[in-house]
Amino acid sequence: MAEMMRAIEIAKPGGPEVLRQCERPVPNPGAEQILIRIDHAGVNRPDALQRAGSYAPPKGASDLPGLEAAGVVEAVGPGVTRWQPGDAVCALLPGGGYAEFAVTHQDHALAVPKGLGMAQAAALPETFFTVWSNVFMRAGLTAGKRFLVHGGSSGIGTTAIQLANSLGARVFATAGSPEKCAACAALGAERAINYREEDFVDILRAEGGADVILDMVGGSYLPRNVKALADDGHLQQIAFLQGPKVELNFAQLMVRRLTISGSTLRPQSDADKARIAAELRDKVWPLLASGRIAPVMDQTFALEDASAAHARMESSAHIGKIMLKVA
Repeated sequence: MAEMMRAIEIAKPGGPEVLRQCERPVPNPGAEQILIRIDHAGVNRPDALQRAGSYAPPKGASDLPGLEAAGVVEAVGPGVTRWQPGDAVCALLPGGGYAEFAVTHQDHALAVPKGLGMAQAAALPETFFTVWSNVFMRAGLTAGKRFLVHGGSSGIGTTAIQLANSLGARVFATAGSPEKCAACAALGAERAINYREEDFVDILRAEGGADVILDMVGGSYLPRNVKALADDGHLQQIAFLQGPKVELNFAQLMVRRLTISGSTLRPQSDADKARIAAELRDKVWPLLASGRIAPVMDQTFALEDASAAHARMESSAHIGKIMLKVA
């Protein structure tokens, strides 16, 4: 195995242009870790936040961006029992995905689902871990409930629509163009709402309110989300693209028995991430293997073109996942 690898590092905080190719030592897997030879890696909003200097890696994690990848297990560390060299896996990473090799905990990797290629498999971990843990494990979405996801054409959104629809929920989604709304509807959204032309609050209230809302916008959406909730509804917050500060009348939470909660995935413990992976393995991977759901793929860039991949993501022109081809 080579001692050095190609990687993309963040030269300094800034825009997509600060991403640059470099050489780094191949990491060594520690206890209960596996080393993955990466075939494809996913591009996600947290990567851009880290690049901009507003989302630092957890202590001990690689400073390289990249939170998900798919490839082949190259080596295993002490105590690894789940995998062996040669296994094809996709994995949630603590960082370091924009490189030819990366390490992660053995319990944060899952087998590449039957029928999916490496690019599709690499598009799964970050969005599926995020959606499953927030919408189903935390917010408790079940069949027959009304579910609203903002940013329905994003990687998170396309995943949430498919999972909620396949498990029997009534799905509503917001998006910013007729093309994106059509994509949401094709994936299973009962109603795709063009937020530039329609008010999602009025539409959801006419339906009785949303039982669960998944939001990454924040800002002015926070009080509007509260209005759009049904009594006993649950707002699950995973990001704040419009900012985290807003004035909100909390009396509504008491009178209508509402719940507002939030989480970020990266800082969670190895054990918490392993629990999410176990539920995905049991409840979601069979849906992928059967073809009932699949990642929505946008565009793939070469590793050395990571800056162009970030520019596309931040343009919000994409529908689904943006990928880097590493191998």
